[in-house]
Amino acid sequence: MSRLILLNKPYGVLCQFTAEPGRACLKDYVREPGVYAAGRLDADSEGLLLLTDDGGLQHRIAHPDHKAAKTYLVQVEGEPDADMLVRLAAGVDLGDFVTRPCRVRQLAEPDWLWPRDPPVRFRKTVPTSWLEIELTEGKNRQVRRMTARVGLPTLRLIRTAIGDWRLDGLAPGESRSLVVAGDDQRRPGRNVKPASRRTPKRPRRGGA
Repeated sequence: MSRLILLNKPYGVLCQFTAEPGRACLKDYVREPGVYAAGRLDADSEGLLLLTDDGGLQHRIAHPDHKAAKTYLVQVEGEPDADMLVRLAAGVDLGDFVTRPCRVRQLAEPDWLWPRDPPVRFRKTVPTSWLEIELTEGKNRQVRRMTARVGLPTLRLIRTAIGDWRLDGLAPGESRSLVVAGDDQRRPGRNVKPASRRTPKRPRRGGA
């Protein structure tokens, strides 16, 4: 059995347990000892982050060879046309690599989405749109680079799912603990048992 924590990482929180002066980090929200993040989420991104005490499970979740799908809700500046969506889905040449084909769709802003703190800064004269992008890779700032390359700068980025593990109503800063059985670790998100649920903790500010 392995422990798995689903955390809704708030905006601005560093994806590390080591504190930095004036910055919130994972230890402000996750108190269970011996768990480590399976993959990363930039400080200026929000949403689902998985943490586990099992190195093998951590590798299967995070390593691109296992192609665990990662789903993102993306607010972009501008209105995408059909060509932009096709380019995103087919693979985008970012110069240092070409992204794998992915699933992309435009959608309305979900009614369950929480307001960001601090609010998104956008130009009143330029419309914004929402996309859902599902990747099977996750290179550094990949989604932001993809949307920028096709002319749609990212304003807000929320990861909503990794495999079949989903936010499922977790508020920012809230986490849910699960227990994953041995054989079920091969299929991310399948057949997990809830262990407990905890409410958000007010982050501490400062060095320690």
